[in-house]
Amino acid sequence: MKKISILLLLLLAACGPSRESQVVLPNLLPTATAYIDPSYPTAQANLSAPQQTAAGIEVRMNRAWVEGKNVNAEVCFTLPDASDWSIWAASLTYGNTYLQEYGTTLVSLQESANGQPGQRCDILTFVVPPDADLTNSVIAIDAISAVPQLTDYCDIYLPKIQEAMLERGTGISVDCFDVNGTLTMQITGKPAEMSQEQAEQIVYSDEFYTVRGPWSFPFNLSQ
Repeated sequence: MKKISILLLLLLAACGPSRESQVVLPNLLPTATAYIDPSYPTAQANLSAPQQTAAGIEVRMNRAWVEGKNVNAEVCFTLPDASDWSIWAASLTYGNTYLQEYGTTLVSLQESANGQPGQRCDILTFVVPPDADLTNSVIAIDAISAVPQLTDYCDIYLPKIQEAMLERGTGISVDCFDVNGTLTMQITGKPAEMSQEQAEQIVYSDEFYTVRGPWSFPFNLSQ
C-alpha cells in the first residue's frame, strides 16, 4: 500500500508543469496617477493692500494663490471677544463675475493673552473656471460673526441689546431669568401693537453678534 502511494505521487509530479514552463501573470492592477490639466494655472497673487481695518477689526490677507480651479486666500482677523467668531460672508469679484459661495478651512486659532486680542486664520476657497481672468480681482470679507449659544445672550449680549432698545426707542425691554437652572434672556415688555414675532426679530437680530466690513483685498493674478 505504501509503494502504491509513492508511485501515485511520482506520477502526479511528472504530469504537473515544470518550473520552466510555469506562466507568471503580470500585475494588472492600475497605478493611480492624479491628472492635472495643463490649462489649469498655479500661481501666487500680488497683493496691493494685504491689511485692512474696519469697525475696529483688523483683517489681514497673508497670501492668495490659484491652484487648478481653486482661488485660495489665507485670511487672519482679530477676535472682538472670546466668542466663537468666524467669517460670515465673503466674495470674489473678477471681471463681471461676483461669487459669494466659498469654503473655509481653519488654519489657526489664538486666544487673547497679555492684553493682546485673539486671532483666527482661515483659508477661503472659491471655485472658478480654469480660464478665468484674475488679473484684476478683489476678495472681500463682508462680515464676521459669532453665532451665540443660548447662554451667550445673558453672558455677553444682554447689555448691548438693552442699550440698543433704549436708544432706538423701540419700547422693548429684555432681562435674564433662571429657567431650569439656565439663565435665559426673555422679552419682558413691548408695545401693544407689536407682535411677539416682531419683537423677537428685533431682539435676536444678527447685528448684535456680527461685525460688518467690508475688508477688501485687490489682487493681481496674471496667468
